Amino acid sequence: IEESVGEKNIAELIFVCTHNSRRSHLGQVWASIMAEEFGIPGVKTFSGGTEATACHPNTLAALTAQGVNVKTGEGDNPLQTLSWGTENEALCWSKIYNDAKNPQEDFCAIMTCGSADKGCPIIAGCELRVPCTYVDPKASDGTPEQDATYQERSLQIASEMAWVMQRVDIQS
Repeated sequence: IEESVGEKNIAELIFVCTHNSRRSHLGQVWASIMAEEFGIPGVKTFSGGTEATACHPNTLAALTAQGVNVKTGEGDNPLQTLSWGTENEALCWSKIYNDAKNPQEDFCAIMTCGSADKGCPIIAGCELRVPCTYVDPKASDGTPEQDATYQERSLQIASEMAWVMQRVDIQS
């Protein structure tokens, strides 16, 4: 999805999952990192859910272990400032997909969980809807496998976002 803004092209991607706490945040962050890594200007990433909860601490721990800096705000659903490189950051907090801070039209909705994909058949303003579902790492919460499971899911999403961004044809 591209929209001309002056001389720049913008692609807005919203990663959608039920609680906007794990997979949708991983998608938002990794798509942004990989767009930068492969030199794709104008990619703006967002996330949202069918419900708002909070960005899960295990999600943040996995990203931190993989080199992303996390600064956490205050409250039950704090604003997370995630940064990498020198000038790059993503703002993450749990919100519904049609939150005023997310694009309202001409965006691509990437459905990261089957429950949200089935439970939300219409995403208003969406130009393109892509089911790209992942197994929820939540099942491992509180188990000895927890950290490994979150690392695995984060790396899976990172590698898939890298695969996608490598195939973007940048028009001059």
